Amino acid sequence: MNFNKTITYTILALCGLVMVIPFIWMVTTSVKSQIEVNKGNVGFLPIEEYYTYTEGDKTYRLTLVKTEGDSSYVHLFNEKWERVSSYKKIPNTSIQANRKFKLHFENFVEAFNKVPFGRYFLNTLFVSLSVVLGVIITGSLAAYAFATMRFKGRDFIFYLFISMMMVPQPVYLIPSYIVLNHLGWLNTYQALIVPWIANIFTIFLLRQQFKTIPRDLFDAASIDGCSRFKTLWTIVLPLSKSVIVTAAIFGFIGSWNSFMWPLIMIDDPELRVLQVGLSYFSQEASTQTALLMAASTFSILPLVVLFLIAQKQIIASFASSGLKG
Repeated sequence: MNFNKTITYTILALCGLVMVIPFIWMVTTSVKSQIEVNKGNVGFLPIEEYYTYTEGDKTYRLTLVKTEGDSSYVHLFNEKWERVSSYKKIPNTSIQANRKFKLHFENFVEAFNKVPFGRYFLNTLFVSLSVVLGVIITGSLAAYAFATMRFKGRDFIFYLFISMMMVPQPVYLIPSYIVLNHLGWLNTYQALIVPWIANIFTIFLLRQQFKTIPRDLFDAASIDGCSRFKTLWTIVLPLSKSVIVTAAIFGFIGSWNSFMWPLIMIDDPELRVLQVGLSYFSQEASTQTALLMAASTFSILPLVVLFLIAQKQIIASFASSGLKG
């Protein structure tokens, strides 16, 4: 049995490592110099390898052009890699190889200032929080109805909702665009928020949790004169905190990472969200890999921090819900 667990954990660890390697490479590349990236240095450590030449009291960096016998023709650069001399002939013995570990945190500042990422962050934060609030409200009400109330067609409607999860977003992009155009909501926050304040997965997750609550609690609340809404507010929601937190996190992540929808519905640069802004930035800085990785890193950093803070609630919610049909 221990051997089987060892095999299982080893496979899971390898799968996890494969999944995290691209993330680690992105972070390490974001703190490399663009020159090292251009050299094809694809390792994980931000190590700079370069040659130097000292003349008098000044030290120059150089690139080799051609070697002839005991001498070489080189280009000399200052510390900012600005060329100060071309095709200078120097003896090979005066060329020194250098290898230095250096983190270029200035990449983050430069990437952030190249385009208005501050505006993109504020737009994304406002939209994501608004969507999460709407998702929790509508999801709680719908899940409570599907879990505790009896009405004609309840199961059919619920499974119809679940089936909609299999419809890919591109299928309804054009109809949605036409509807929003008739409403006059294109290039507005309403287009980014209102269509997403109801989430089928959240309804499913909360319904499964609500069905695990003992029926005696609902009967006791009814005897005490509680209305359905008061029962939901004072009994059901407090007992479902971990699941609500999980639903909120998933809703926040989905809204934060949304790209196709805001790209189609929004043309105004002032209303761009982070992922759309990052796409435009990648077009402007397509040859600056280090800056692209820096922008990608600080774009997903809030999600990583959020997950690390709430990971216990997420695990608890999956352990306590989704098991009862």
